[in-house]
Amino acid sequence: MQGTVCSETTGDKNDTNQNNDSKNAGPWLGQASLFALAAGLAGLMFGLDTGVIAGALHFIGLEFKTSTVMDEWIVSTLMLGAAGGALLASFLAREWGRRVTLFCAAVLFLVGTAACCLAHSVLMLMAGRVVLGLGVGLAAFAAPLYISEITAQKDRGRMISLYQMAITIGMLMAYFSDSLLAGGGHWRWMLGIPAIPAILFLLSTLMVPYSPRWLVTQGRHKEASRVLHMLRDSSDKAKRELKRIREQVNKDNVSGFALFKTSAPFRRSFFLGLSLQALQQLTGINVLLYYAPKVLERAHFGSSAAIWATTLLGVVNLVATVAALFLIDRWGRRPLLVTSCIIASLSLVLFGFVLKLQVEGPLGAVLIIGTLVAFILGYALGEGPLPWTLCSEIQPLKGRSLAIGCSTFVNWMTNWLISSVFLSCMTVLGDSNTFWILAGFNVVFLVVALIFVPETKGTSLEDIEDNLMQGKRLRDIGDTASSPTAQTVGTQAVA
Repeated sequence: MQGTVCSETTGDKNDTNQNNDSKNAGPWLGQASLFALAAGLAGLMFGLDTGVIAGALHFIGLEFKTSTVMDEWIVSTLMLGAAGGALLASFLAREWGRRVTLFCAAVLFLVGTAACCLAHSVLMLMAGRVVLGLGVGLAAFAAPLYISEITAQKDRGRMISLYQMAITIGMLMAYFSDSLLAGGGHWRWMLGIPAIPAILFLLSTLMVPYSPRWLVTQGRHKEASRVLHMLRDSSDKAKRELKRIREQVNKDNVSGFALFKTSAPFRRSFFLGLSLQALQQLTGINVLLYYAPKVLERAHFGSSAAIWATTLLGVVNLVATVAALFLIDRWGRRPLLVTSCIIASLSLVLFGFVLKLQVEGPLGAVLIIGTLVAFILGYALGEGPLPWTLCSEIQPLKGRSLAIGCSTFVNWMTNWLISSVFLSCMTVLGDSNTFWILAGFNVVFLVVALIFVPETKGTSLEDIEDNLMQGKRLRDIGDTASSPTAQTVGTQAVA
């Protein structure tokens, strides 16, 4: 279990611990999973609010007579807001807690949704998108962090990946609702539908507990103990985890930017987190999903067919993300990410050739959809969920808010950058060249995964931090064989 990394002896004493665990079993073994799902609603809102614009953009353009540049700004203003939200989230999550940060995100989702669906001008629509972006930035920061800190070690990768799955479900819901409303051009309804799950998310944030790790950093040890006893399936496991968290907090004398300045190991994990988040956006996934109908229209799809084809891509995204959910804690982070990068790179190269050759008719449609499906399949297996998972795992506790805040900021700024120039690049550079450039970024992602990304499957957050701060290579910080826990257990076994 996560955090149960203090020494455990073998033999009779271990049997006694297991018996005590059974006697002190918690009221409900799925409590942590339930709270993780509640936090995962942030991902649903993320997907809905970023996905609805794909189908609505065409009809917004008809009403407000927008240009290509205005279309890019309508889409990308959300990313600017999200970048600001990521920076704000770092402060909120550190001072007020992950739970309060999620609550603030839910409020912003409601306000932004209302502004967008009632917009009477492009300027008001952009303002609403900025507010939505602030909510997305808060949620994208706080939800994976919160989930990583409340779930057990063996379930951590899978539960954080639930957040990515919630994003894909939200996008699919957005595409499907867009498809149903496209016939009447009801773009206001398209943008207003996310208000319903936003209310559900708001209510869920009132019911989840504070993160036990955050409570310990605030000196609220009794509350942390109570939360851990609720989250873990035995009293002994909760006590051991609390002891380990206290040790980790007491060990660190500095935090945040002061830790960044004084700790070379933290700087290495910090910049790896930034790189992973930037590369996730440079894969091209989000610009493709935001502008999928426009890309498909340029490939000679009709407007209605383009929207339904986009819905198909959303289905593939969801199915592949579900597959990743089951593979991430079985196959491991590194193999999944490497495989993902290879599939995504090859798919975009082939997609570029299909566009270059201008294959038309049924064969052209099959090739276009087939290569895009392959790309999204590859992305969703690893490039999508794993940056969020890894960024929440590789950072030390007292630098976690700063590191995840900055990496999420970089994610959204990169997202904004390519979203604001994507259509223009297709016009200036050509469709095929644009996608070949994106394929190149996927190759860079592959190189980074091979050289720097650690395998963190089955390793507690505390052991990962110990390995990092001892100066081990980034690639090796998930090595359980050299962790303090393994060494302690080995010593006691010999004794």
